[in-house]
Amino acid sequence: MNLIILEQSDFVAPDRVRLRGRRQQHIREVHRATPGDRLRVGLLNGDIGHGEITAQNGDFIELKVDLHRSPPDALPLTLVLALPRPKMLKRVIEHATALGVKNLYLINAYRVEKSYWQTPWLHENKLRELCLLGLEQAVDTRMPQVHLRKRFKPFVEDELPGIAADSLKLVAHPVAERPCPVDIAEPATLVVGPEGGFIPYEVDKLRENGFEAVHLGPRILRVETALPVLLGRIFPGR
Repeated sequence: MNLIILEQSDFVAPDRVRLRGRRQQHIREVHRATPGDRLRVGLLNGDIGHGEITAQNGDFIELKVDLHRSPPDALPLTLVLALPRPKMLKRVIEHATALGVKNLYLINAYRVEKSYWQTPWLHENKLRELCLLGLEQAVDTRMPQVHLRKRFKPFVEDELPGIAADSLKLVAHPVAERPCPVDIAEPATLVVGPEGGFIPYEVDKLRENGFEAVHLGPRILRVETALPVLLGRIFPGR
């Protein structure tokens, strides 16, 4: 992990934390840190700084922390993603979080298998775990919000217009006529379909609500590959 993420419950004093479990093991086995060493730390949904190891034993590691700078800016983007298969879902959540997505809707679509909605990775604690991995990778502390929507038509007709208001509305579609825009200067709402893409009915519904279909060229990409390419084109350098 590139960042040790702290939570309020870790603090035993205003400037001291005690870490156990996965973070303690990582510090000991990966960083191989000892008392006096400094590590990069950040408070969940708060500032980033460093922590100096002051004590360690078999039960915990204690650090004196100094949090003094803000985390990276969030992408001005709402991501709407047709629920991927569970194995891919884990990677996509981590990647989206690492890239700065803070508002993510997982939705149903015709080509989304019903069984995908039964995966334990959609449980709140599992989604939180995946988001934490993305934050640790990117040296970020702001936890994204993940929303589940199991009905396509009511979501697109009733919720999405308000969610996407005052933003550039794009739907990634492999047979669209327009290429994906590059380096936009306004907030965006991006809709990405399942493996195989949205069916024509779904694309038409999105178009009825102001979304423009865009493509990434002649190659058909997996969702886990297309997502970072899309975000890199729309918001390069962010």
